[in-house]
Amino acid sequence: MSTGRPIGGVRRAQLITTYGVGSIVAVNSESFMIAGIDRWPDPEDRGEQLVHEPRLQRQLGVRGFRLPPASDNERRGDVPVVRFPLYQSCPGCNRLAKAGAFGVRRSPAKCKRCDRELVPSRFVICCANGHIDDFPYFNWVHKGSAPTGASEDPHDMKIEASGRSAALRDIIISCSCGKRVSMEGALSKAALKGITSCPGTRPWLGSASSETCGQMPRAMQRGASGVWFSDVRSAISIPPWSEGVQKLIAKHWKSLGKVKALRELVEDMELAEGTPYTVDEIVQAVERRRRIEQGLDDDSEVDLKAEEYEALTKTTVEKSRRQDFVCVPAPEGEVDPSLAIDQVMRVKRLREVRVLQSFTRLAAPSPADDKKRRAPLFSGDDRPDWLPAIEVIGEGVFLRLDTQRLEQWESRSSVIGRTALVDASYRRRFEQQGARPDRGITPRLMLVHTLSHAIINEWSLDCGYPAAALRERLYVSEKMAGILIYTATSDSAGSLGGIVAQVESGDLGGSIRRALDRISWCSSDPLCIESPAGGVDNLNHAACHACVLLPETSCEEFNTLLDRALLVGTPDDQDLGFFGPVLSATTPHGAR
Repeated sequence: MSTGRPIGGVRRAQLITTYGVGSIVAVNSESFMIAGIDRWPDPEDRGEQLVHEPRLQRQLGVRGFRLPPASDNERRGDVPVVRFPLYQSCPGCNRLAKAGAFGVRRSPAKCKRCDRELVPSRFVICCANGHIDDFPYFNWVHKGSAPTGASEDPHDMKIEASGRSAALRDIIISCSCGKRVSMEGALSKAALKGITSCPGTRPWLGSASSETCGQMPRAMQRGASGVWFSDVRSAISIPPWSEGVQKLIAKHWKSLGKVKALRELVEDMELAEGTPYTVDEIVQAVERRRRIEQGLDDDSEVDLKAEEYEALTKTTVEKSRRQDFVCVPAPEGEVDPSLAIDQVMRVKRLREVRVLQSFTRLAAPSPADDKKRRAPLFSGDDRPDWLPAIEVIGEGVFLRLDTQRLEQWESRSSVIGRTALVDASYRRRFEQQGARPDRGITPRLMLVHTLSHAIINEWSLDCGYPAAALRERLYVSEKMAGILIYTATSDSAGSLGGIVAQVESGDLGGSIRRALDRISWCSSDPLCIESPAGGVDNLNHAACHACVLLPETSCEEFNTLLDRALLVGTPDDQDLGFFGPVLSATTPHGAR
């Protein structure tokens, strides 16, 4: 990261998930915001590595993805940042003012009077439309009354902490005009009503970038999780895009993408030499990719999940070490009819591309969100033809449930009635935003999702993986009922081989039974199992941190749409659970 010169560093993956465009990054004693991608170094000039995933490119309307810049060389440039928040305070004289008033020109920021390093403001304001600004200290101090003293007198502010406690009431903001007030109550929802409205500022796009907003903002601590939520889209590379020939042509796409005499160029470049591919196969791969990029293939609305589901249910053997997708059946005997699992696939190699497409503030992205909530990564209408992305390599296990058994179970009135409560809460979330629900919440979705969480928790214990290193990918519709549990992490945890080993060890059925047995009792029972609704917007039933919740990086649904009662039943109705017959009918519920 740089403001003209390097000031610190973060991992590439964090620039997509944690410290992306518009987020606040603490570097030593200072605070900065990641600038928009239109201010990043020109990827062509840097020779920055391309990331291709044609299926995701056509959905997001870009020509490709690029890894975030990573360089220790000052001349090559790096991810630019801007100083934010602008308000700083001096621990020596307690003066509170914008950085410019201290004469700050570069890092580290210091007070010229005291020669002490400045402390960035602890508070900022955000609105639901993605805007962010400095906390309005002047308005807060003088709320409800005019400043005292002569109009031409300067208003120098100070911030002091009594030291009695860390409570906001012991942080005092004072003005040279005599006004003095604590920060108590500043973080409440309506604290800024009548004091300020959202100015519509977007510092990550430049100081001049703002838009009309007028919403009532909310004050937050600058390090709070609600200040920035990434809006990430992802896709798993599947045939034919996972084949080595695609990686081969990607290296030379700048030349191959436009030339008319394609076969002659492939032959002149000797691309087939030393590879298992013929000239014809390379030409066909280039032509197919051209059609996708030019929009000639009318498949822009194809469901990515449906394509992946089809690939995961088929065998794809390893033909080349360049392959990104290898999926083979489990050894005989691993499919357990009593568990209603009719297919198990070992995904020995997979590649996932994660793309940062926007971000939100105050609340995580939701399908019910208005488009205004999604903050842009660039300024103006001149949209770049790329987005920042990372690619991660991992392994996984795909499980498909018996759809015939599922249809019988999800037609029960007790199951339908229990799920209908969550579906109603889900619809209310959209109605509050004036939108139509993007889907109905079905018993199948909640069952498959909760089963996924139970297995991840169990495998994290059996394999030694941290739960945050495992991820789920749900495939649920009228025609789909599957789970992919996989490791796709940028560190060494993704290459330990422990997930596939769960299948190859011959104990897959045993591990799933242990997972069901573990969640049949929660340390918060009976409160947890008898809870009528819970979680964000009442989108969970029997689910809490003591039983099935996961780190949110592992969950597709932000830990919502969960109900372990649909798996194992309740004390009053064990048959409600899909796996009720698997568990011992003679063992009292909760005594396992």
